[in-house]
Amino acid sequence: MPYPLVYEPLVRAALLEDLGRAGDLTTDTVVPASATARAKLVARRPGRVAGLTVSLSAFRLLDPTLSIEILTPDGSDVLPGDTLAVVWGAARPILSAERTALNLLGRLCGIATATRGLVQAVEGCKARITCTRKTTPGLRALEKEAVRQGEGSNHRFGLDDAVLIKDNHLVAAGGIHAAVAAARAGLGHMVKIEVEVDTLEQLVELLALRVDAVLLDNMRPDQLRDAVRMVDGRMLTEASGNITAETVRAVAETGVDMISVGWLTHSVTNFDVGLDFE
Repeated sequence: MPYPLVYEPLVRAALLEDLGRAGDLTTDTVVPASATARAKLVARRPGRVAGLTVSLSAFRLLDPTLSIEILTPDGSDVLPGDTLAVVWGAARPILSAERTALNLLGRLCGIATATRGLVQAVEGCKARITCTRKTTPGLRALEKEAVRQGEGSNHRFGLDDAVLIKDNHLVAAGGIHAAVAAARAGLGHMVKIEVEVDTLEQLVELLALRVDAVLLDNMRPDQLRDAVRMVDGRMLTEASGNITAETVRAVAETGVDMISVGWLTHSVTNFDVGLDFE
């Protein structure tokens, strides 16, 4: 779970976006300042919980005196009607923070739920499901944590984590040998190097070099199987490109070490969760 130092500025910015210059006109005019309420965060469909602590911070940022009880912590599986958490205290801040909390929670639970589905689909294979850098701007740390809550793994967090030499890098650098040599010359001993290849011919060229991983881009299962055989454990193998819930099992059965899936964070379906006043 990210530290509050990481996520509170994100939640604060979301609240500021919603409250604008004049605050919550509806709540502040309709609900008495003295009104109190007890509200439940309730799942509307089956899924995996993620980002609950982060989302609940929206309520406390508006009113630190609110009481909050978490009933199904991050990493839990829930069914429709299950209560994730209860919030009680002054009614106004609960209502004003509601949408910000639900927006964050719905997205992060959606990512965790989709990730868990892929992990279940490849059970029995050694492949790990990983995310990518195709994340919502500003929310990367939270979305990658949601992937972990879904039992997936994280790819690099940013451009400074590791070297990933992709097709455009190869063109700009003058080919695989030139790119890898330049990377080796400019990096410290702790930095890993991965190279993307589109063909088995490129993989043959790469196997003559010293790298840590190969990204096998948009290859068919038969090509992936051949690639795994050719690598023979000399580097990690990562399959990527147009992998769906329907095809992920076939990809995993080729023997690759990792399967990276961009849609887990760039176009996942939000989890349906609501806030119900008692």
